[in-house]
Amino acid sequence: MKTSPYRTIWISDLHIGSTQCQADTLLDFLKHNDSEKLYLVGDIIDFWALSKKMYWPRDHNVIIQKILRKARHGTQIIYVPGNHDENVRDYDEYVFGDIVVKKSDIHTTAQGKRFLVVHGDEYDTIAQHHRWMAKLGSVGYDWLIEINRFLRLCRRMLGVQSHFSLAAFVKFKVKNVVKFMSDYEETIVKTLKNEGVDGVICGHIHHAEIKDIEGFMYVNTGDFVESCTAIVEHHDGNLELVRWQKQAIVEVKPLTEDPLAEAGDGLSNI
Repeated sequence: MKTSPYRTIWISDLHIGSTQCQADTLLDFLKHNDSEKLYLVGDIIDFWALSKKMYWPRDHNVIIQKILRKARHGTQIIYVPGNHDENVRDYDEYVFGDIVVKKSDIHTTAQGKRFLVVHGDEYDTIAQHHRWMAKLGSVGYDWLIEINRFLRLCRRMLGVQSHFSLAAFVKFKVKNVVKFMSDYEETIVKTLKNEGVDGVICGHIHHAEIKDIEGFMYVNTGDFVESCTAIVEHHDGNLELVRWQKQAIVEVKPLTEDPLAEAGDGLSNI
């Protein structure tokens, strides 16, 4: 039996069905990366965007087909829905095309560490209690993404390959957004620290991270809207953050301490 390059892969916030989705880069990532288990950690299909405008180009179909093909070929795929695809949560424990839907899951690494896998909107007070504000924030984020898409196209035409993200720049310049991200992380850790798990693997805020908070591992997958990041588990149980650029790996390493030095982290899409 051929050994998969990774034991486990986690990806989230693909936003298929919206103009935000970087389908070409996501397809390239799926093509070049295999694993024994694949977690889809929420906001996979963006029903919020689809409810406003029908957008489903051919390459979005190809993404679904490629994921289903992985399942048919033996990859264990677990779909943990998020707030943009929350209606899928009604199908907890259902199996669709060899893909299992779960509201949350416990993953045990090769080192025996137990991680709760959850999208993360459950720990976001704005998403839970102020949905109108969450949707307003989503609209503002959409505008930033559209501007950023134009800037990215211009940079490609000029032959500039570095990843500048307008949304990331804005995010780390707005103190209230930085505080929101910090509060979000702290809320998750405080809530789960005594729940018998060693850490949490989540998405939701479009900011990839691997860090230890008071002995509790906080791991965020990031997104495939701007930063194009994933979390992978090697066969020795070590977790790493992967940032992917079409046709090549930009880097595979623990997250840098300076998020602005790494382009592509998105503004919280709540």
